[in-house]
Amino acid sequence: MGAGRVKHLRNRRVWQTVLAAMLIPLALIAFWPTPIDRPVQGLLADTLSFLHRQGIPGWFNYQFVEATANVMLFVPVGFVSAHSFIEKRWWQIGALGLLVSGCIELGQVIFLHDRFASPTDIVTNMSGTVVGALLSAVADKRLEAHHRTAANLQ
Repeated sequence: MGAGRVKHLRNRRVWQTVLAAMLIPLALIAFWPTPIDRPVQGLLADTLSFLHRQGIPGWFNYQFVEATANVMLFVPVGFVSAHSFIEKRWWQIGALGLLVSGCIELGQVIFLHDRFASPTDIVTNMSGTVVGALLSAVADKRLEAHHRTAANLQ
């Protein structure tokens, strides 16, 4: 990877722009008037039932799928936030995820009568943000080591 590309990857303004752009689909998902999985609920139930008949354990249920989806939704938020606010530590990025998730859940309680605010959602969303921030730190270390090795070869 060329030095110009590495420099571009470290440009916090680029990451902040990406973060701002990510908030649009996140807001659409969070504030959709009905549960976002409603159109596929039957298919999801059928799939889980099939998997259980094939020997997948009972704990792999709708709640597990929903919690995993919440974590995965916020992993990119944590990754991009860590690059956007490079002076912050992973736990501060996690606190940002907690704040964003708390605002989402509060908004659902106040404005969306068909949606269900949940403390579990807050915890899983924050967890995803923390995972993303930690993955960012690992990626940065690996990129830095790779860049150092490449520079030593020149």
